Amino acid sequence: MKYADDLVLLAKEGRMLQDMIDKLIETGRCYGMEMNVGEKKKQTTTKIMRISRQPFSVKIMIVQKQLENVESFKYLGSILTNDGRCTCEIKCRIAMAKAAFNKKRALFTGTLDLELRKKLVKCYIWSVALYGAETGTVRAVDQKQLESSEMWCWRRMEKISWTEHVRNEEVLLSVKELRNIFNEISKWKPNWIGHILRRNCLLQRIIEGKIKGWIEVTGRRGRRRRKLPDDLMERRGYSHLKEEAPDRITWTIRFGRGFGPVVRQTTI
Repeated sequence: MKYADDLVLLAKEGRMLQDMIDKLIETGRCYGMEMNVGEKKKQTTTKIMRISRQPFSVKIMIVQKQLENVESFKYLGSILTNDGRCTCEIKCRIAMAKAAFNKKRALFTGTLDLELRKKLVKCYIWSVALYGAETGTVRAVDQKQLESSEMWCWRRMEKISWTEHVRNEEVLLSVKELRNIFNEISKWKPNWIGHILRRNCLLQRIIEGKIKGWIEVTGRRGRRRRKLPDDLMERRGYSHLKEEAPDRITWTIRFGRGFGPVVRQTTI
């Protein structure tokens, strides 16, 4: 994967990655370019991350210097971790959204009309919290964090302190809203998947799990990890989406208006 001067190399094994780096260094020297190995302090360096359940590191050498193994790194503004989950990225986005809210707190909590303030929150705050959320698998714990951040926004907007012991249902009634932040992801994800399916690109093969490779069997108990297509199968199934994706009119009719908001029933 490459974008401007940022380059990410993906390999199945450490030996293959070492060969790729050697070829990249050899090709770069032909054009007078060198790979940055971080000889100076506070300098962006080349690092390596192993995505696996096993904790041991990978030894990759560049100019007789071993690359640093990291558990996470940021690429194009998104945090990638060695466990392949989106939890750290979601937490980071929520923190950025709260900082953006506090920066314009006077605007969101001022004397403007309620409907206008809600539109401002959804436009300027939710866009930060949900950036790239449709491209990942949101677990139950991640959904709770997103919904908690949603309630945080409404409470701060209405100046409701946690010491007042006001229930979430009462807060939603005061702002005339339902739980919609996770519903936004549910609307964006089919649109993004439809774009990928119509392109018939490498990303489509990765999502469908058609890339050749092997998985280390560690005897780990429990159900398998949730994958991206599983979110779509809860609605109509991945095969139906793949058949409907080429027809933009059918796709727009089915997903253009989105899905309804999340309604939770509580018993007292």
